[in-house]
Amino acid sequence: MEESDALLAQVATRLRAAGCVFAEDEARILVGEALDTGTLEKLVRRRVGGEPLEYIVGAAEFGGLMVTVLPGVFVPRQRSLLLVDVAADGAPPDSVVVDLCCGSGALAALYAARHPDAQIVAADIDPVAAECARINLAGRGEVFCGDLFEPLPAHIRGHVNVLMCNVPYVPTAAISTMPPEARDFEPAATLDGGHDGLDLMREVVAQAPGWLAPRGGLVMEVSAAQVDSAREVFARAGLSLSVHSDAERGATVVAGVRTG
Repeated sequence: MEESDALLAQVATRLRAAGCVFAEDEARILVGEALDTGTLEKLVRRRVGGEPLEYIVGAAEFGGLMVTVLPGVFVPRQRSLLLVDVAADGAPPDSVVVDLCCGSGALAALYAARHPDAQIVAADIDPVAAECARINLAGRGEVFCGDLFEPLPAHIRGHVNVLMCNVPYVPTAAISTMPPEARDFEPAATLDGGHDGLDLMREVVAQAPGWLAPRGGLVMEVSAAQVDSAREVFARAGLSLSVHSDAERGATVVAGVRTG
């Protein structure tokens, strides 16, 4: 639809009343997406009802890329840009890079766009997420469907330079306090990290050293409150840990290096 100041203001007012923090930006996106006023009304009602904007328009901006987001797939967060930054820091240009629990494949797609010589592998247990990742990687890497490391090709075992893994890390009891657009629309399995949020982290960290190359690194996102617990988990696996924070994005990333 053609934008007008009055129409944008009207939509933004409705979105703001529904609690949308970036109401003006979202209004412009929804108006641009709609073919006519009837379609716009349906889109606005969905957003006011709490449905994530990314599900409504089928895409999200991530690090300058527009990535496809299929319904039911975890919506990439801007804070996860720090994870990609840390993962690539010091890694060889031709690194073997794995995006485990990849969801939409946003991390893998951004890494591939920034580092075209890297060998990219992504995997997720959800077939819909794996298909979404294939769309976003667009042939720039391989995508597998299966539980954690199980579907990865055997030939990369012991040769992974960069292992990015953004597992669910919200404690079960805290899910009820999340914004409705996450709590009510994103699958619980993409959010719920167990009693302390670190159940899946423990599984990944325990298996990671067998897949990492010497000096290879495992990079994971956590909350600031989980850093001390993560430090213990990484230490038990023999991984040397560093902690990285970005206050502006509200992001905390832990990176463990295989030293043996």
